[in-house]
Amino acid sequence: MPFARLAAATTPTCHIGLGLAAVGRPGYINLGRDRDLGADRSVEALRERTHDLLDAAYAQGVRYFDAARSYGRSEEFLAGWLRDRPDVDDVVVGSKWGYTYTADWSTDAEKHEVKDHGVATYERQRAETDALLGDRLDLYQIHSLTPDSPALTDEELHARLAEAAAQGSTVGFSTSGPAQAETIRAALAVTVDGEPLFRTVQSTYNALETSAGPALAEAHEAGLTVIVKEGMANGRLAEPHAPHILKAVAEETALGCDAVALALVLRQPWAGVVLSGAATVNQLGSNLHAAVVDLDDDQVARLGALAEDPHTYWEHRGQLPWH
Repeated sequence: MPFARLAAATTPTCHIGLGLAAVGRPGYINLGRDRDLGADRSVEALRERTHDLLDAAYAQGVRYFDAARSYGRSEEFLAGWLRDRPDVDDVVVGSKWGYTYTADWSTDAEKHEVKDHGVATYERQRAETDALLGDRLDLYQIHSLTPDSPALTDEELHARLAEAAAQGSTVGFSTSGPAQAETIRAALAVTVDGEPLFRTVQSTYNALETSAGPALAEAHEAGLTVIVKEGMANGRLAEPHAPHILKAVAEETALGCDAVALALVLRQPWAGVVLSGAATVNQLGSNLHAAVVDLDDDQVARLGALAEDPHTYWEHRGQLPWH
């Protein structure tokens, strides 16, 4: 598996990855985008920003980069960065299929993405991803599985994914919604010719949304690499929005709320890679301090009081506007 390359890495930040959801398109649901991105959200401006972030991340030891077909031009931006740096041969590249980007580079589109987990969408998007990333693609994930997704039961799709795995791809899935744990357990049961289909799982887990934790531990025990997304809860755990408890613990550590929030995730024994969704190089640098945060038991217990009911959390997330 390509993640063996990460296992061999020894930098403090090797378990932190960079997700490109926030910079591959002009609109997203993260808080603070007006401050972070400013008015110029042209293709060239975001391409340059993405390349700056990738340069900074790589220089500081980050070795996993995460894109998706629905993240605007994220695959294109990442592919261009890799093409211009042929000596960068020790990174792991992941992307996702299952959502189609429909906003046409607008921040006020009626719909920004459309979900479809059918075989036809997989075939189309796999060809689109291959055209950009080619043999640099290591991991291809089903984007945002939920318990009712047909991708959990579609045997034709499973056969296509197993064929891709036989040809060297790592096949994974991501999850969303209040029933992440149910989805993870259902996906762990998917087999082709008696062999588990999925080798990675990417789920939302943070100080506010911890419900997937036990299922992610089971996935880790089953041999899957666990990737954690939205560790900052789409900006709710960053200044100035962070809860008072998080601000207090951050002050005690003399580091940012973001570093503490991500450190809380990193300390989970099943967490293989925790994604930073930074939109600026300064944010990224602050996020990467998570690798050196040492939380004591009292601090962890206090932060544990922040967890919300998953239905409450996801209802709140669903109401965040696209900025």
